[in-house]
Amino acid sequence: MSNRWSLVIPVKTLVAAKTRLAAALGPHRERLAVAVACDTASAALSCPGVARVIVVTADPLAAGPLGELGAVVVHDPDRGLNTALRTGAAHAVRLAPDDPVGALQADLPALRPSELARVLEQDFEQGFVPDALEVGTTFYGVRPGVPFTPRFGGESRARHLAGGAKELALDGIDSVRRDVDTPDDLAAAIGLGLGRHTAAVVGELERAGRWPVR
Repeated sequence: MSNRWSLVIPVKTLVAAKTRLAAALGPHRERLAVAVACDTASAALSCPGVARVIVVTADPLAAGPLGELGAVVVHDPDRGLNTALRTGAAHAVRLAPDDPVGALQADLPALRPSELARVLEQDFEQGFVPDALEVGTTFYGVRPGVPFTPRFGGESRARHLAGGAKELALDGIDSVRRDVDTPDDLAAAIGLGLGRHTAAVVGELERAGRWPVR
Protein backbone atom coordinates (compact mmCIF):
# COMPACT_ATOMS: atom_id res chain seq x y z
CA MET A 1 0.00 0.00 0.00
CA SER A 2 1.31 3.43 -0.95
CA ASN A 3 2.12 5.92 1.78
CA ARG A 4 2.25 8.82 -0.67
CA TRP A 5 -0.79 11.01 -0.27
CA SER A 6 -3.05 12.89 -2.61
CA LEU A 7 -4.10 16.09 -0.84
CA VAL A 8 -7.18 18.06 -1.89
CA ILE A 9 -7.21 21.80 -1.14
CA PRO A 10 -10.46 23.74 -1.71
CA VAL A 11 -10.10 27.41 -2.67
CA LYS A 12 -13.16 29.68 -2.61
CA THR A 13 -13.87 32.27 -5.24
CA LEU A 14 -11.93 35.30 -4.09
CA VAL A 15 -14.97 37.52 -3.70
CA ALA A 16 -16.11 35.14 -0.93
CA ALA A 17 -12.70 34.51 0.61
CA LYS A 18 -11.54 35.85 3.98
CA THR A 19 -14.54 38.14 4.47
CA ARG A 20 -13.82 38.37 8.20
CA LEU A 21 -10.53 40.08 7.31
CA ALA A 22 -12.15 42.60 4.98
CA ALA A 23 -12.23 45.51 7.43
CA ALA A 24 -8.56 45.10 8.31
CA LEU A 25 -7.20 44.37 4.85
CA GLY A 26 -9.38 46.41 2.51
CA PRO A 27 -8.21 46.06 -1.12
CA HIS A 28 -5.47 43.60 -0.10
CA ARG A 29 -7.92 40.90 1.02
CA GLU A 30 -8.14 38.95 -2.21
CA ARG A 31 -4.38 39.03 -2.73
CA LEU A 32 -3.88 37.74 0.79
CA ALA A 33 -6.32 34.89 0.14
CA VAL A 34 -4.35 33.82 -2.95
CA ALA A 35 -1.06 34.15 -1.09
CA VAL A 36 -2.26 32.04 1.83
CA ALA A 37 -3.53 29.33 -0.52
CA CYS A 38 -0.22 29.38 -2.40
CA ASP A 39 1.77 28.95 0.83
CA THR A 40 -0.51 26.10 1.91
CA ALA A 41 -0.10 24.33 -1.42
CA SER A 42 3.66 24.99 -1.56
CA ALA A 43 4.19 23.48 1.87
CA ALA A 44 2.06 20.47 0.99
CA LEU A 45 3.94 19.93 -2.28
CA SER A 46 7.23 20.10 -0.35
CA CYS A 47 6.11 17.44 2.14
CA PRO A 48 7.86 14.10 1.49
CA GLY A 49 4.63 12.20 2.23
CA VAL A 50 2.68 13.99 -0.51
CA ALA A 51 2.60 12.74 -4.11
CA ARG A 52 0.26 15.40 -5.50
CA VAL A 53 -1.90 18.36 -4.53
CA ILE A 54 -5.29 18.80 -6.14
CA VAL A 55 -6.79 22.28 -5.86
CA VAL A 56 -10.54 22.59 -6.33
CA THR A 57 -11.56 26.10 -7.33
CA ALA A 58 -13.83 28.02 -9.71
CA ASP A 59 -11.72 31.17 -9.61
CA PRO A 60 -9.17 31.63 -12.42
CA LEU A 61 -7.29 34.24 -10.39
CA ALA A 62 -6.49 31.52 -7.85
CA ALA A 63 -6.22 28.64 -10.31
CA GLY A 64 -3.40 30.25 -12.31
CA PRO A 65 -0.87 30.81 -9.49
CA LEU A 66 -1.69 27.47 -7.83
CA GLY A 67 -1.27 25.60 -11.08
CA GLU A 68 2.09 27.30 -11.63
CA LEU A 69 3.24 25.92 -8.27
CA GLY A 70 2.55 22.38 -9.49
CA ALA A 71 -0.94 21.71 -8.16
CA VAL A 72 -3.50 19.88 -10.27
CA VAL A 73 -6.47 22.23 -10.65
CA VAL A 74 -10.02 20.83 -10.77
CA HIS A 75 -13.14 22.93 -11.31
CA ASP A 76 -15.32 23.49 -8.25
CA PRO A 77 -18.97 22.56 -8.94
CA ASP A 78 -19.98 25.29 -6.46
CA ARG A 79 -22.23 23.14 -4.30
CA GLY A 80 -20.49 23.68 -0.99
CA LEU A 81 -17.18 22.88 0.65
CA ASN A 82 -17.67 19.16 1.22
CA THR A 83 -18.92 18.62 -2.34
CA ALA A 84 -15.79 20.41 -3.58
CA LEU A 85 -13.65 18.10 -1.47
CA ARG A 86 -15.42 14.99 -2.72
CA THR A 87 -14.95 16.22 -6.30
CA GLY A 88 -11.22 16.61 -5.71
CA ALA A 89 -10.99 13.26 -3.95
CA ALA A 90 -12.72 11.49 -6.85
CA HIS A 91 -10.17 13.00 -9.22
CA ALA A 92 -7.36 11.90 -6.89
CA VAL A 93 -8.64 8.32 -6.92
CA ARG A 94 -8.75 8.35 -10.71
CA LEU A 95 -5.14 9.52 -10.80
CA ALA A 96 -3.82 7.18 -8.11
CA PRO A 97 -6.37 4.62 -6.83
CA ASP A 98 -3.95 3.04 -4.37
CA ASP A 99 -2.91 6.25 -2.63
CA PRO A 100 -4.49 7.63 0.55
CA VAL A 101 -6.51 10.83 0.11
CA GLY A 102 -6.66 13.81 2.42
CA ALA A 103 -8.42 17.17 2.56
CA LEU A 104 -6.43 20.19 3.71
CA GLN A 105 -7.87 23.61 4.41
CA ALA A 106 -6.46 26.32 2.13
CA ASP A 107 -5.76 28.86 4.87
CA LEU A 108 -2.62 27.54 6.58
CA PRO A 109 -0.02 30.22 5.73
CA ALA A 110 2.50 29.02 8.34
CA LEU A 111 2.26 25.34 7.33
CA ARG A 112 5.54 23.45 7.74
CA PRO A 113 6.12 20.38 5.58
CA SER A 114 7.75 18.49 8.46
CA GLU A 115 4.71 18.98 10.71
CA LEU A 116 2.33 17.89 7.96
CA ALA A 117 4.54 14.83 7.41
CA ARG A 118 4.08 13.85 11.06
CA VAL A 119 0.32 13.90 10.60
CA LEU A 120 0.42 11.80 7.45
CA GLU A 121 2.69 9.21 9.10
CA GLN A 122 0.19 8.44 11.86
CA ASP A 123 -1.60 5.11 12.07
CA PHE A 124 -5.26 5.62 11.15
CA GLU A 125 -7.84 4.47 8.64
CA GLN A 126 -9.85 7.70 8.87
CA GLY A 127 -8.38 10.61 10.79
CA PHE A 128 -8.50 14.37 11.26
CA VAL A 129 -6.63 17.27 12.84
CA PRO A 130 -8.66 19.81 14.84
CA ASP A 131 -8.00 23.50 14.36
CA ALA A 132 -6.26 25.60 17.00
CA LEU A 133 -9.60 26.42 18.66
CA GLU A 134 -10.54 22.71 18.76
CA VAL A 135 -13.86 23.49 17.08
CA GLY A 136 -13.15 23.09 13.39
CA THR A 137 -10.90 20.85 11.30
CA THR A 138 -7.84 21.61 9.20
CA PHE A 139 -7.03 18.10 7.85
CA TYR A 140 -9.12 15.01 7.17
CA GLY A 141 -7.83 11.88 5.51
CA VAL A 142 -8.56 8.26 4.69
CA ARG A 143 -6.60 5.22 3.58
CA PRO A 144 -7.46 3.48 0.29
CA GLY A 145 -10.78 1.66 0.43
CA VAL A 146 -12.13 3.76 3.30
CA PRO A 147 -15.07 6.02 2.35
CA PHE A 148 -14.04 9.67 2.03
CA THR A 149 -16.68 11.50 4.06
CA PRO A 150 -15.48 15.00 4.98
CA ARG A 151 -17.65 16.95 7.41
CA PHE A 152 -16.07 20.40 7.22
CA GLY A 153 -17.81 23.63 8.20
CA GLY A 154 -18.69 25.05 11.61
CA GLU A 155 -18.22 22.61 14.50
CA SER A 156 -16.63 19.98 12.28
CA ARG A 157 -14.41 18.51 14.99
CA ALA A 158 -17.48 17.08 16.72
CA ARG A 159 -18.92 15.82 13.44
CA HIS A 160 -15.70 14.09 12.43
CA LEU A 161 -15.52 12.42 15.84
CA ALA A 162 -19.15 11.33 15.55
CA GLY A 163 -18.39 9.93 12.11
CA GLY A 164 -15.76 7.62 13.54
CA ALA A 165 -12.64 9.52 12.48
CA LYS A 166 -9.61 9.32 14.77
CA GLU A 167 -8.54 12.64 16.23
CA LEU A 168 -4.82 13.19 15.59
CA ALA A 169 -4.02 15.13 18.74
CA LEU A 170 -0.27 15.51 18.33
CA ASP A 171 2.12 17.91 20.01
CA GLY A 172 4.29 20.05 17.79
CA ILE A 173 1.97 20.47 14.80
CA ASP A 174 0.88 24.05 15.50
CA SER A 175 1.35 25.08 11.88
CA VAL A 176 -1.08 22.40 10.70
CA ARG A 177 -3.73 23.63 13.13
CA ARG A 178 -3.38 27.39 12.62
CA ASP A 179 -5.93 28.34 10.00
CA VAL A 180 -6.55 32.03 9.39
CA ASP A 181 -9.99 33.64 9.41
CA THR A 182 -9.54 36.74 11.59
CA PRO A 183 -6.84 39.33 12.33
CA ASP A 184 -6.00 37.49 15.57
CA ASP A 185 -5.52 34.27 13.57
CA LEU A 186 -3.20 36.06 11.17
CA ALA A 187 -1.19 37.49 14.06
CA ALA A 188 -0.81 33.98 15.49
CA ALA A 189 0.32 32.66 12.11
CA ILE A 190 2.87 35.47 11.84
CA GLY A 191 4.22 34.31 15.20
CA LEU A 192 4.72 30.81 13.80
CA GLY A 193 6.43 32.10 10.66
CA LEU A 194 4.66 32.78 7.38
CA GLY A 195 5.34 31.30 3.98
CA ARG A 196 6.91 33.66 1.45
CA HIS A 197 3.73 34.54 -0.46
CA THR A 198 1.81 35.59 2.64
CA ALA A 199 4.83 37.33 4.15
CA ALA A 200 5.11 39.49 1.04
CA VAL A 201 1.47 40.62 1.28
CA VAL A 202 1.76 41.27 5.02
CA GLY A 203 4.82 43.41 4.25
CA GLU A 204 2.68 45.46 1.87
CA LEU A 205 0.00 45.79 4.53
CA GLU A 206 2.59 47.11 6.99
CA ARG A 207 3.82 49.67 4.49
CA ALA A 208 0.24 50.73 3.78
CA GLY A 209 -0.42 51.17 7.50
CA ARG A 210 -3.08 48.43 7.60
CA TRP A 211 -1.06 46.02 9.75
CA PRO A 212 -0.88 45.46 12.62
CA VAL A 213 -4.55 46.22 13.22
CA ARG A 214 -4.91 49.11 15.67
